[in-house]
Amino acid sequence: MAAPRSVLLLSGKRKSGKDFVAEELRNRLGPDVCTVLRLSGPLKEQYAKEHGLDFERLLDASAYKEKFRQDMIRWGEEKRRGDPGFFCRAAVQGALQPVWVVSDTRRLSDVEWFRATYGGAVQTVRVVATEETRKRRNWVFVAGVDDAESECGLDQGVAFDWVITNDGDEVALGEQLEELVQSVRRSL
Repeated sequence: MAAPRSVLLLSGKRKSGKDFVAEELRNRLGPDVCTVLRLSGPLKEQYAKEHGLDFERLLDASAYKEKFRQDMIRWGEEKRRGDPGFFCRAAVQGALQPVWVVSDTRRLSDVEWFRATYGGAVQTVRVVATEETRKRRNWVFVAGVDDAESECGLDQGVAFDWVITNDGDEVALGEQLEELVQSVRRSL
């Protein structure tokens, strides 16, 4: 596996549009140049194996996933305490493109692992949306989820390289993404 030229660590609250922004970046850069990685994928896969659950159903935005979310968060925290890079290493396995977009960076330990491993190639990107916009996207505050480290771990302690506002203004979002894409292209 060749080292990436650029690693974009996306973070943001639930329903801020992290996955949408990640896919937009991949589309603009092209799938031969950019891959989207998810730290939650390896977590959900391992959790499903250990608990006899349907891995595919844990990947979508379903009630099935929500039913297990709090226990999955607790379980993931236990794994990270033993090995902070466990899910990061699993997520990057097999990634070949020169640009990696990690769509669900949630903890300072994730940022620290990527920085220690890939150094100057790493940039942090915060995706923000107002609470009103998130509610329009069917977000509802859930105690134990929206106030847990998995949602709040990067609310402080990180000076973000980029802040992308994703409140539904397609033109403004497009301009922000184009600026980020041009910056990434300069690193290639």
